[in-house]
Parts: sequence; structure tokens; C-alpha cells
Amino acid sequence: MNPEFEVPASSEMAGVAEENIGAILQRGGGELPLTKARDRFTVKLRAPQTAVPEAIGAIATRPIPQTELFIVRVASERLEEAMAIARRLDSIAFASHVYRMANSADTYVYLTDELTLQFTPDLAADAIAALVAPWQLQRQQAIEGIPNAFVYRLTTQTAENPLKIANRLSGQPEILTAEANIIVRRDRFYRPKDSLYPKQWYLYNQGGSQLAANSHIEVEKAWDITRGERTVVVAIADDSIDLNHPDFQGKGKIVSPRDLRDNDFLPLPESDDDNHGTACAGVAVAEENGKGIVGVAPGCALMPIRTTGYLDDSSIEDLCDWAIAKGASVLSCSWGAATINFPLSLRQRAALHRVTTQGRNGKGCVVLFAAGNSNRPVNGKIFEREWPQNVLQGPTQWLCGFAAHPDVIAVAASTSLSHKAAYSNWGAEIALCAPSNNAPPGIWFEQTGYIYTAPAIAANLPGQGIFTSDRVGNAGYDVSDFTGDFGGTSSATPVVAGVAALVLSANPELNAVQVKQILQQSADKIIDPNSDPQLGMRLGTYDQNGRSQWFGAGRVNAFKAVKLAREQLQTLPSASSPISAVSRPSLAIPDGNEAGILSRIAVSGAGTVGDIQVSVAIDHEFLGDLEIYLRPPSGGAILLQGRTLGANTLLRRTYTALSTPALQQALGQARAGNWDLWIVDCAIGDTGILQSWELQLG
Repeated sequence: MNPEFEVPASSEMAGVAEENIGAILQRGGGELPLTKARDRFTVKLRAPQTAVPEAIGAIATRPIPQTELFIVRVASERLEEAMAIARRLDSIAFASHVYRMANSADTYVYLTDELTLQFTPDLAADAIAALVAPWQLQRQQAIEGIPNAFVYRLTTQTAENPLKIANRLSGQPEILTAEANIIVRRDRFYRPKDSLYPKQWYLYNQGGSQLAANSHIEVEKAWDITRGERTVVVAIADDSIDLNHPDFQGKGKIVSPRDLRDNDFLPLPESDDDNHGTACAGVAVAEENGKGIVGVAPGCALMPIRTTGYLDDSSIEDLCDWAIAKGASVLSCSWGAATINFPLSLRQRAALHRVTTQGRNGKGCVVLFAAGNSNRPVNGKIFEREWPQNVLQGPTQWLCGFAAHPDVIAVAASTSLSHKAAYSNWGAEIALCAPSNNAPPGIWFEQTGYIYTAPAIAANLPGQGIFTSDRVGNAGYDVSDFTGDFGGTSSATPVVAGVAALVLSANPELNAVQVKQILQQSADKIIDPNSDPQLGMRLGTYDQNGRSQWFGAGRVNAFKAVKLAREQLQTLPSASSPISAVSRPSLAIPDGNEAGILSRIAVSGAGTVGDIQVSVAIDHEFLGDLEIYLRPPSGGAILLQGRTLGANTLLRRTYTALSTPALQQALGQARAGNWDLWIVDCAIGDTGILQSWELQLG
């Protein structure tokens, strides 16, 4: 880096105070506090596949797969000295501190040398170049599907790391998004602990020990219609899959295998704990071959994908792009980030939107994510107490960014007794639930040798485990080729993935949105009247919209879903026509008045919100005084713009569900009703006018 480089004066308009410029992560429209790790840093080598130079004096080094980065461990008192040595070496292209999430002290955040910038749609190329020029960045690529959004790479002339640059740029009115590309470890949602059960009760059962009537997904009746078609491909993205298992044999069974970690086409297990993906694949698509087990959709093909184990922007893009290019019909992901609060970056949100809309030749790949095993909200705040070592205390924000993405199906877990699984995450983002095991809240976070579990439940809770495929031989969860206590939302997710594959086998003309609708419309409304044994809440019933915080639309029912898909082969209605409405009120914004002003757009017509976009034009003497909210017909207020615009005087900005994740709250709601733009001037001394605003609903 160039020590003589001066930070551009325009950075003073940013919303992050100078003392926090290196301790805040811009992510998903919000800000996450960070702290520096004192015993490690990362380096990027100029020549790939070479060793970290001994001159640094590292205690230990290890690569982060498929990222060009090495983690360098040093004695804490030598951290700055070792980094200074690394930055002077010709063989080192980039060196950076390692950070920790402030609310998850053992969650390490690794910076890459990449930065994502999204500019206002009408900003010309020469204006973009002028904005970026002071930072000496090199443009790498445009982000597909997001206008005026690009990936930049730091150069040797760049004076600061991408974290600081993103914070300095985040408050400028021409920039909608400024995000450093970070890497965090991928976390699996379950590891089985109990003995093997000899049957697959979750597919169909007639009651028994710890089995409630109709606690299954009624798959046998679905199989009378279809057992799956080879043309329907289920991608299981996980740690690896044992392709030598008899349950994954058969003509045309394996399609387009990919190992993103080793960059080859053999996603086979390597380490002793590479067991998770094999179990997930067995649940979804294990072949019907007269022995072993049967998956939910045994006739469908399997696309095994081994992930890198880390969740940077590129790894998610590579995963989604492979699914698109190779024709995956369903993508099942039983994992999330190893931290409690993980908003998705712009690139990650765009990649998931791309695969769910462009996959399957434009019909969209059906993407499913496990809700998580913390017994916490997928997206919400909760008061934490009694955690081991007080790792969490007081009001704590939880966010599983992948499960909260509006285009995916977030899957929770029910038990063999048709109750909520004690560990299962919950909230408005849950689409469906599926059968799984029951236990104390499971592993939600593991790092540097520590495993933290939610407090207050000390004993096993009633409920059978999931019987599925295991690695061949002595390796795996069990000494046999099968395991009987797989579970967590990890096993619930491939159950729903298998049902989605049966639905597409019955009606291949469905798009991804229609598949999700069918799964929800046909779900069983299981009710759990009990209070949560850990938190004491009762959320096992349904509201007037047929939604449960614990179960979403209910437990997936394979027979009802396949039957509905077949019935709607020719009759499923097309999506509602887009709505666009403009209001030009030229309203004065009262100075320092907490009541603010309201401008209303009335929307008529049936349908729910599939996409949303709000464009705002405001003239104001000091835009940093303003907070801007959208109030949908269903109530509440969605924050579009906080007080981060500083001394700027003109606001011409479009807020979308991708650029402003808070807008995802409106997705799925009824479009008809009054939509209000609410603007509040929070400080005395400057005035302005709301010139116009536009609402677009898809």
C-alpha cells in the first residue's frame, strides 16, 4: 500500500465516524461491529500454490480453499511486526488483519482484496470512474442482474483495506452499496449423536413408539403418481458426498458432480467428519434398489456439489452459477454462516436471485436452506442470558441471511410427535417444516475448538431420528453404511427438497415461485399447543394468513403437493401483472418534527408482492436529518433510508429488495391497499421538499 496516499475529502460525508472506520462491516444495508483478532492475519501470495515466506515468523499457516488467502498465526505481541514484514515482501500481494464479529467472538472474518460498489442507476460511466479513481481500484466485473454494480480489486496503490474504503464510500449519495467481500466459515446445522433406527418413519408410518399418527410426509401415496424423473436434478451442496454408496448408483443417477474446494469433479469425503452431505443426499434422492434406504424422490438424479467450507461472495456465485449452467432443478443447502448475525452481501443476494429466476432455462431453480438449530429467530432480536461463558448477553440480533432471502424456501423442523423440534429456528421467514429428530438445541456455532449450545435444556427430548445413508464402511456417523439419528433442520431441508423434486416430476412446467406456492398450499397445519421448553413462548398456531412462526405454512405433505401439481398442470394461473404508480406531491417536510409527512399511493387489484421497488426524489438543505420509511397496507414501517446522507442536498435513489433488505418484509404481502411514504426530519435547522416518489410492485 502507498503510505503517501491521502483519503479523499469526500469521505467526510460518509455515515461512519472516523474512529469506527476500520471496525464496521457494511453488510446487507446494515452495519456490523467488528474487533481485530490479535493472533492472526491473512496474506495473498503473488504466485499461487507457494508457501508463506518464513521471514514472517509464523507459528502456523493454512490456506482458505479456493480463495488465494493464507491464514498466518503469530504470537499476539508480534502481530503488527509480522504484518509489516509481510507487506514489505515482494511475494505478498495483500495482507490484512483478521476480524471477529463483536457478538460472536469466535467467528473470524477474513477480508479479501475485493470490493463491491453499486452506483445509482442513472450515474454515467465517466462519473463512476471519477468516483473510484482516488481509491486506485481495478474493476473486475459487472454483477449480473444488478444495474451499475461492479466488483473492484485493490491494487498496490490502494492505501486502505476494503473495509475502510466501503465505510468511507457508504454515505455518498451516488453509491447505493459499498461492501467488502468477506469470508466466514460455513457452519453445518447438525451432527447425529444417537443410535440407528431401522426404518424411515418420516416417509410413512402407522404409529408406534414415539410416533404420533400422521407425523410423516405421506410419500407412499405420492409415489403412486410419481417416484421422480431422471430429468429432475437435485443438487446437494455440502461438505462432500460418498459417491461409492450403493444408494447413489444407477444409470443416470449422478449428474455434473463438482468439488468447489479442490476445484475438480470428484466431491468425495476426505476428512473424518465429511459425513453431512452423504446423509442429506440419502434423505432426498437415495435410489430404490431393493436394499438400503429410499429417498423422498428416488427416481430423480443427484448433482453432488462439495462446497469450499467458507462463504465469501465468489463461493456463493460459483455454487449458484454451477447450478444454473448444469441444469439443477432443486438446490438443497443444509448450512449457514458460523455466526449469529450474517446479512448477505449484495453479490450473494444477487447470486441467489439469479439461480432462483434464471435456473432451469428461466423457470428458476428451487432453492432451499435450513432454518438453523439455535431455537432463535431467523431474523430478529432476543434477550440472551445464561449462555456458557456469557458468550451472549442481553438484547441480541440474530440473522440467518441465507434462510431469510426472499427467493429461497426456509425449512424448519418438526418431530415424530408432530411438535416443534426444540432446536429449530423460527420466525416469519419460515416457509415450511418437515420431520426431523428432537434433542436439546444443537450445535449452532463451532470455532477454534469451542462448541456453544443454547442454554436451559439439559436432557434429550422425545422423538425419533432420521434414518439415512452414511459413508460406506467404518467411516461416517456409524460403523455401518447407514445412520439412524441424523437430524436437525439439516435433515428437514432435503426432505422438502425431495418433495419439490417430486412436484417438478409431476409438473415440469412449474416455475420456482409456483413450486413454493404448491408446497405451502398443500402443507399440513400441524399445531403444537405446548410452550417452548427453553424460551417459554407459544408459537405453534397459525394467524389469519395461515402462517405459523414455528412451522411456516405447515409440514410438507408429499401426496397433497404432487396431486396439486398434477391438477394444475394446465390450470396454474400466471403471475400477477406488475403495478407502477407515481405520486408528485411537492410536500414540504416539517423541520425537526417527529410526526413527519405522509404521501399515499393507493393500490387496487389482487395478488401478492413478488418484487418491490421504491424510487424517491427529495430536495433538502441537509439530507442527513432525514429518516425515510415505507408503510405497507399490512402495517408497520420499513426503514428505507437512515440518517447517513450527511450534507448532501439532492436525493434521487431507488430502493429495491436486493439493495435494501428491509424491503423483503413486504414480499408475499397483499398488494392491494394504501402504501405510504413517511418522511421524518429528526433535527432542527434545515428544510426540504418531497418532490415525488414511485412504487413498483411485481
